[in-house]
Amino acid sequence: MTDPNARPWWSHAAFYQVYPRSFADANGDGVGDLDGVAARLDYLEDLGIDAIWLGPVMVSPMADNGYDVADPRDVDPLFGGMAALERLVEAAHARGMKVTMDLVPNHTSSAHPWFQAALAAGPGTEARERYIFRDGTGPNGIHPPNNWVSIFGGPAWTRVTEPRAVLPAYF
Repeated sequence: MTDPNARPWWSHAAFYQVYPRSFADANGDGVGDLDGVAARLDYLEDLGIDAIWLGPVMVSPMADNGYDVADPRDVDPLFGGMAALERLVEAAHARGMKVTMDLVPNHTSSAHPWFQAALAAGPGTEARERYIFRDGTGPNGIHPPNNWVSIFGGPAWTRVTEPRAVLPAYF
């Protein structure tokens, strides 16, 4: 039987956060990757860590350091693809380490199929309900609806113009 007073493993574990892109480059292309992380597991084991907390490695246009996820079910080839993640997990587990992944489920990129579907579906559709669309201010809605800025420069808003219905002209 399980001890009801036992603490969950993570409550007393030592985690080591790894941002794969800058941690270790196994293939020499100048970008860190998952095989690079796997190659450094002895180092992490010597530190006494219990779990690796991987920064984002999902398929992404990389406009937001990987947090702009285009496919949360796949690993970006930049980091070695799904096979590299499987190798890392297997090697970590062989050392008694767990692997956790950094994923913000409410962040998707403009390349994500859901966002593309929302743009195509138009206002008032179920696909649009996944996102917040706001009209701009000023003449013809050309100005942002707020003063939020993007850390990447410029406003954190992009204007989406909808096709207007053309009404027949009667003479």
